[in-house]
Amino acid sequence: MKVIIVGGVAGGATAAARLRRLDEKAEIIIFEKSGYVSYANCGLPYYVGGVIGDFDELTLQSPEGFFSRYRIDVRVRHEVVKIDTAAKTVDVRNLDTGKTFTESYDKLLLSPGARPVNPGIEGADCKRVFTLRTVEDTVRIKAFADAHKPARAMVIGGGFIGLETAENLSRLNIDTTVVEFADHILGPFDRDMASLLHAEMRRGGVKIMLKTAVSSISEKGDALLIETQDGGKFETDMVVLAAGVAPDTGLAAAAGIKTGIKGSIVVNKKMETSAPDVYAVGDAVEVENLALGTRALISLAGPANKQGRIAADNIAGGNSEYDGSFGTSVIKVFSLTAASVGANEAQLKAAGKDYEKVVLSPLNHAGYYPGGKVMTMKVLFDKSTLKIYGAQIAGSEGVDKRIDVIATAMRAGLSAVDLKDLELAYAPPYSSAKDPVNVAGFMIENVLTGKVKQFHYEDVASLPSTVFKLDARTPYEYARGHAEGFVNIPLDEIRERLDEIDKNKPVYVMCQSGLRSYLACRILAQNGFDCYNFSGGYRFYDIVSRDVLPAASAYPCGKDKN
Repeated sequence: MKVIIVGGVAGGATAAARLRRLDEKAEIIIFEKSGYVSYANCGLPYYVGGVIGDFDELTLQSPEGFFSRYRIDVRVRHEVVKIDTAAKTVDVRNLDTGKTFTESYDKLLLSPGARPVNPGIEGADCKRVFTLRTVEDTVRIKAFADAHKPARAMVIGGGFIGLETAENLSRLNIDTTVVEFADHILGPFDRDMASLLHAEMRRGGVKIMLKTAVSSISEKGDALLIETQDGGKFETDMVVLAAGVAPDTGLAAAAGIKTGIKGSIVVNKKMETSAPDVYAVGDAVEVENLALGTRALISLAGPANKQGRIAADNIAGGNSEYDGSFGTSVIKVFSLTAASVGANEAQLKAAGKDYEKVVLSPLNHAGYYPGGKVMTMKVLFDKSTLKIYGAQIAGSEGVDKRIDVIATAMRAGLSAVDLKDLELAYAPPYSSAKDPVNVAGFMIENVLTGKVKQFHYEDVASLPSTVFKLDARTPYEYARGHAEGFVNIPLDEIRERLDEIDKNKPVYVMCQSGLRSYLACRILAQNGFDCYNFSGGYRFYDIVSRDVLPAASAYPCGKDKN
C-alpha cells in the first residue's frame, strides 16, 4: 500500500507516524510545502519574544529523523499542485528546482492546514507586514526585529496568535498595539470575561483598539501608515497580520472534493472525504461542534492530532471514528491564563438556546494558605436538560486544571449539577475542600432549586428605581468603590437592620465575589424579602465596567473569607 500525505505539522505528521506503527510494509510519502515537516506552531510567537531561545526546539522532527525512525519519505519544499482522484495521482512541484512530477497513491491524506486571511486591507503585501503561521514566518519576524530594532508594532487581530505575538513583541520593548474589529479580544470568550484580558494586556503595556477596522497600509519613509475605516491614521514600524485563518483547500476543491463551511473539506467520522480513498484532517476540515451539535471549524492542535491518528487507523484497515470537538483551549496572557471550552453566550443566543449561567470568583486554593489568587469562572448550561454548554475561566493559577475538569465532564455527558459531586484532589496549596468546579455545581443547584435568584452584569444598568439595591460588603470595601445606587449594609449587620430595607421592593444584593450576597439573600428570603444575588461579585462588575484590573491591595484575599 502506497500512502501519500499532503502536509505535515500536527495532523499529517501524526498520521504518518501512527500509520507506520500499524503497517510496517506501507510506503509512506509526506509532501510538505514549507521547509519543516513537524514543528511546534503554537510555540512560534515565543521564539520571536525570546522565551524559546533555541531555534531547534521548534522543530519536533526533521525529514532525516522521520526516515531514520519510521522509514517515511519526507520531502519538504514540495508542493502538491493537482490531485486526480480518478487516476489516483498527485502532481508535485519541487520548489527548489521548479520541476513538476506525478506520483501515484493507493490512499491519500490531506493535511493542508489553514492560511492567514486578509480582511480586505489594501497594502497588506507591503514590506514590514508579516504573518505568523510557519517557521519561515517566525524567522522573518525575528530577523527583522533583531536587525531593525523597531520601536512600534501593530498586530491586526486579537485572536490566539495575535495576542501571543503582541505579548512577545512587547517583551522585546516594542511599543505594541492590538487592533481588533470586534468589541473584545479572544473570540471564544464573551465580552464580560474578555474584560479581564483587556485589563491584563494593558497592564502589560500593550495598547488595544477595539471595534476598529484597518482599511489600508502604506509605506511612509521608514515607517508604515495605517488608516482605519473610521478615518484614523497611525504610524508604526511593523505590522503582524493575525486577523484569522481560512482552510487552505483550493487544491481539494479543484479536485472536485466536497467542501463546506468557509471552503473547508467535508469529512465523515472516519475522516473520509467525498472522494474514494482520500482522507483529510486538521485545520482544513469541518467537524461537529459537540456543544451545539452543528458543523464547525475548530483549528486546534489537539483535535488535529487525534484526527491524524484516526485517519491512519482507517487507512490501515481499522474502524476508528472522530466524534467532534468542544474546542477546549487555553492561552497565556502575560500573568493571566485564559481558557474556554464549548459554546459562549453569543453562540448560544445565535443558536436560540435556552440557557442559564453562573459566574463566580473563587480563589485557586484554600484561602488560609498563603498566596491565594482569584480566578473568574463562567459556566453555561441548558435550563431544561442541564447539559453543560461551555465554560470560560481567567486567572493567575489553576485555570487549566479547572477547564480540563469541565471539558472532561462535558465529554462524559455529566450534567451541570453533577459538577458538585466530582471528587477532586485537595490539599491547601492546590485547591479547597470544595474545589471551584464543585462550587460552580453548588451554585447551579441553588439556582435550579430556587434557593437563589440571580442578576447579571448586563442587568445592573437597567435596574428600575422600584428595587432596593444592597451592597453586603464591609464599609471599608464599599468606600473603595461600589456600583451606583447600592446602599451599604454589611452582611453581619443585616439581621439587625432589616427595618432599613423596603419589604415591598425586590432586593438586589452585591458583594465582593458573590458569596456574602448569597448569604444575605438566604437571610432576606427567609424573612419575606424577594431577593436577587449578583453573579460574579463587585470585583467582576468593576473589571467589566472599566476594563481595568484592580490593584491587588484593593481586594486582599481572604479578608472576609470571600
